[in-house]
Amino acid sequence: MQMQLPIFPTNTKLLSPSWGVFEKDDFVYYLHNGSPVHVHKKHDLNTYRYVTATLIETHSCSASALSKVFGVGVRNFERYAKRLRDHGTEAFFNPTDSRGKCHKMTPNKLIEAQKYLDDDYSQMRTAKKIGVNEASIRYHIKKGTLKKKSRPQIL
Repeated sequence: MQMQLPIFPTNTKLLSPSWGVFEKDDFVYYLHNGSPVHVHKKHDLNTYRYVTATLIETHSCSASALSKVFGVGVRNFERYAKRLRDHGTEAFFNPTDSRGKCHKMTPNKLIEAQKYLDDDYSQMRTAKKIGVNEASIRYHIKKGTLKKKSRPQIL
């Protein structure tokens, strides 16, 4: 997927009366009173997010000014600033990737859930007993990490 935003200006655009930004030779320069203070490659989004969050947190410019210059929604810049406030620099350069990992269905919970399923509990009742939603139980049954007790067929 091709990146479309942010759009970095080729001529200097002012973020505030003393801060400006421009792009030259695949680098983005942030100027304070005409002197470059921050520089990052055009496609380095983590540094871009960190720099813009720093500008907001130091009250150097506003999220709405950044939004007008880069063409990105104000809410994005507010999220970057919140991430910097709450988690510091580490959150931009060493993020923890928790996508695809269920924080509730731990190995111990899977064992507990399997015991309830073996005792002929329904998926809903099992989920309530171990404190997860029924979709988690269904997902793990479909995935094969949990097994439903097979019912004897009546002929």
